[in-house]
Amino acid sequence: MRIEYEIKLGFKDVMIRPKRSTLKSRSEVNLERTFKFLHSPLVWSGIPIMAANMDTVGTFEMANALANKQLFTAIHKHYTVADWNAFSANLPQSYTNYVAISTGISQQDSIKLAEIIKYNPQFKFICIDVANGYSEYFADFVKQTREKYPDKVIIAGNVVTGEMVEELLLSGADIVKVGIGPGSVCTTRVKTGVGYPQLSAIIECADAAHGLGGQIISDGGCAIPGDIAKAFGAGADFVMLGGMLAGHNESGGQTIEKDGKTYRQFYGMSSATAMEKHVGGVAEYRASEGKTVEVPYRGAVESTLQDILGGLRSTCTYVGAQRLKELTKRTTFIRVAEQENTVYSK
Repeated sequence: MRIEYEIKLGFKDVMIRPKRSTLKSRSEVNLERTFKFLHSPLVWSGIPIMAANMDTVGTFEMANALANKQLFTAIHKHYTVADWNAFSANLPQSYTNYVAISTGISQQDSIKLAEIIKYNPQFKFICIDVANGYSEYFADFVKQTREKYPDKVIIAGNVVTGEMVEELLLSGADIVKVGIGPGSVCTTRVKTGVGYPQLSAIIECADAAHGLGGQIISDGGCAIPGDIAKAFGAGADFVMLGGMLAGHNESGGQTIEKDGKTYRQFYGMSSATAMEKHVGGVAEYRASEGKTVEVPYRGAVESTLQDILGGLRSTCTYVGAQRLKELTKRTTFIRVAEQENTVYSK
């Protein structure tokens, strides 16, 4: 047993200090980024915000809405091969740059992934997703997937420490997903005591990834547009959103009417709801590590995207970053004990 005494920080622990800026308007800010990858020869351009691969967020409908604005969607892994074929038949070719095929690490998952790619080779991204990315088997699966698909961009996670980011990149991942426990419907920290405050995880993992020429995704913990800006300021290359994109027309989840109001169901992928839906229940050797909640219905996702992108452009103007790429170089975090005035929060 050992104790690390250095404080680790989450999004609520800091704010971004404003700096002198030559920008006249938010309209001058360019949020598009271009990335080259450590292993894949692909060059990608777009706005590096992602919908999470949850079946109440990462849907085909969400992918169409986000790709239209050059944003990314990691499609959840529970669609069938036939579903993928039907989706791709009507998808504009350019949209395939903004979609990842998600997979687990079982033999059946590997077979299904191969089938999807066989019929839909135009998709360029694979997201290998597990809750705990620290097992040797996971790193071996990443390596096998790289050998099988040398031209694809491979996303792998989740982890929260620099040494495991390096391990996954050296095993064949191009992008590593960072986050254990910060999500709004994740209870891993409560059930296991394991986790890492997200801002510190981003800072440490980005440093490790960039040293090898890889990228990271900040996955989880963003509750407001300002958190997304903080994630980019801390060094994240991509930011993945779950709860912020739930409750829309394009989101999955059952629609619920209650007291004259409309809600949509949103749940973690390790929740009892998800496991009962997809694998017949919670196995006797494990516990549910996710919540099921009802999110107020929010209509089309476009208005939420405008709020997110507008907030991010505003952050850039406050610190003088004309391009999103410059934001981390222009960011100084200050430790705080408060974030906002909540007198009229209700």
